[in-house]
Amino acid sequence: MNYKAEIQKLLFSQYLYSGTRMALAILVPSLILAYFGLLKEYFLFPLATSFIGFADQPGPFIRRRNSLILAVVAFSAAALLASILRFHPILVFIGLGLLGFWFSMVGIYGQRLMAIGSLSLVVFSIFMDGHLIGENLLQSQIVYTLGSLWFVLVFLVMSKLQPYKLAGQMVGENYLQLAEYLQIRAKFYLNRPQYQLLYTEAITKQIEIKNLQEETRELVFKTRTLVNESTTTSRVLMLLFLNSIDLYEKLFTTDQNYEKIQDQFHDKAILPEIHQYLVGLSQEITNIGLALQSGLKSRSLTDLEHEHAKVYTTYFELRSQELCASNLRQFMALRLILKRLTDLKDQIKSIYRVLSQDEKIAKSLSSGLDLQKFVPKEAPLKLNILRNNLSLRSAHFRHAVRLTVALLLGYLVSQFAFLGIGHAYWILITILAIMRPAYSATKHRNLRRLYGTILGAIAAYILLQYVESSGVLLAIMLACMISCFALLKGKYAWAVFFMTLYIFIAFNFLNPGNVNGLFRDRILDTALGTLIVFLVSYFVLPLWEHTQNLDLMKKLSHSNSNYFNTVIEVLQKGQSSMHFYKLKRKEAMIDLANLSDNFQRMLSDPKKEQRKLQTVHQFVNTAHLITAYTASLAQYTGENPQFQEIDYEAWQKRIAFELEMTIWLLQGDTLALAPSPVRDIKPRDPVKPLLEKRQTELQEEKNYNVQDPQKITHLTQLNSIQEILELLYDVAREQRKIIETYTKFVKA
Repeated sequence: MNYKAEIQKLLFSQYLYSGTRMALAILVPSLILAYFGLLKEYFLFPLATSFIGFADQPGPFIRRRNSLILAVVAFSAAALLASILRFHPILVFIGLGLLGFWFSMVGIYGQRLMAIGSLSLVVFSIFMDGHLIGENLLQSQIVYTLGSLWFVLVFLVMSKLQPYKLAGQMVGENYLQLAEYLQIRAKFYLNRPQYQLLYTEAITKQIEIKNLQEETRELVFKTRTLVNESTTTSRVLMLLFLNSIDLYEKLFTTDQNYEKIQDQFHDKAILPEIHQYLVGLSQEITNIGLALQSGLKSRSLTDLEHEHAKVYTTYFELRSQELCASNLRQFMALRLILKRLTDLKDQIKSIYRVLSQDEKIAKSLSSGLDLQKFVPKEAPLKLNILRNNLSLRSAHFRHAVRLTVALLLGYLVSQFAFLGIGHAYWILITILAIMRPAYSATKHRNLRRLYGTILGAIAAYILLQYVESSGVLLAIMLACMISCFALLKGKYAWAVFFMTLYIFIAFNFLNPGNVNGLFRDRILDTALGTLIVFLVSYFVLPLWEHTQNLDLMKKLSHSNSNYFNTVIEVLQKGQSSMHFYKLKRKEAMIDLANLSDNFQRMLSDPKKEQRKLQTVHQFVNTAHLITAYTASLAQYTGENPQFQEIDYEAWQKRIAFELEMTIWLLQGDTLALAPSPVRDIKPRDPVKPLLEKRQTELQEEKNYNVQDPQKITHLTQLNSIQEILELLYDVAREQRKIIETYTKFVKA
């Protein structure tokens, strides 16, 4: 492991940056208030700052600004309403039910409103409890609103001082994720690789990359500063993000049978050398990502051309010693792998040139794309969308009902005097933090919330027993706050651990000596909250992943069919709209990641709800291969047709027919099973005679040993295209057969 790179990833990450900014925004006014002895009286100020900070979701400046202003209004209104109702439990119960349902349903309008709605309920829960509110209601409201506006001010100032900071960090994170993906792919060249485990790792990483690309795409394409400004920085960031998407397509390609490659060359030096070279390229991509996140210029870590030449030297030596008629195809496959390495190397060098922020390169940038069509769509704020979702068929409606029931149960439990609940709002906050629309996601967070809270409470209890220095405790609290905010998205259990630590220390500052009561309340309230969440998510209108399989499979089948037809038409005609091609590629990649994510969540559902699990798994695997083979085919597209010997028309009819039949079957059209003349089409094979001729030459020792890394025979590329098309047809046919079984099960 490269520990230096790992430390740099942590130090320069957007999560640490935003976590540090948020922690300082909370701590600085807290220290000032503590200095004047006013922290306990005005504790609502830093508390409001923290909530507004949590509402700040990554994205374009205008959307972030507007959502923060909306959050200030929503949180202040929720605080005022809860403060008025808190002396009347019946009214609190009714208000919690109505607000719980309303703020849950606003999630249909996007992630930002979902976050604001959830945090509004947290604010309502805290204020209805009354522990943190002073006797003067008006003063509490003013202090809370000022604390909210303080974070908005910090956000506006930092955005003005560092307008490109978030964009640079997120684009850099894309490269870091691509580097990790390449390291996974490199393991296929190790001796005796565990193929299924590696494929699973690759799919998991693809899901992460897809989610990150969607967030970054919105930020880069929707931010006017980045799209329209003529500054070098804005143009470079745009170009680097577009390059990261093209690089992902190159890494995603699958046009080789790794098992056959391993069988032929597992005891040769070439495969370990390819592995090592890919690891080196992944380190270069990591270096690019770190440079973007840190805002510093960077150059290549190694001499890429020298390392590239070493791999080719090993290959040419092996070819001169062992190439013969019987292993010609295997050497052709190996030569194509080396070509992929050359393409990767050239693209990385190109990215380094862009990263140097050369003004001429930046000014020449013209994507030629309608960028708005590549941005994820958010539901418009129309009432008819809300009305249409007021149905048990709506996942949002079912989630709103579950969350509302859980909140009401949590409030009722908190009123049981025999339990001696000290901080009732902790139960409700636990419910709000854990419960998600999908059972699997709720289960995942439920366990991590419980583990993190218990371990954090134990650590905090020990810490407060033995550490008395206020300065030391303050430093630890700051470190815990930064760690919590930085880890909240990716490492939830650790985030909860550090959150529990800093909450204990903060409450100890406000009310010294109450650590025993705090420990009991935190553990008990969290345990009750997690228990309520489990029961409600399991028994109240649960949303099982298998109910979404069919829709996601339909979407992916359509997008894969469109992607394939677009690519093969480019190969056939030699020209196509780059905008149209990239749009179809984006749709296929996103839909593949969505179905893969759905399948992985399905594994967390109860066994009885994992319906037709094996069939769905087979569909995911074949869909992955179809997308990857199509991406491999796309690597042969160019401005002019170069491989017209291939019978593209016949191949397109055969493969497109199988893909269309899968779509028809998923839609319930049994006519797809009827006989069709397309099945009898046999594409001509231009490769076979050329291959036989070359094998004869090898048998007659006519081996023209040209050792030029830039030269790859036309036959090698023709053979690759032909094999990819054959694989595509076989996989498309296999997928159709899988769906025949699946649809029979669904109808039954």
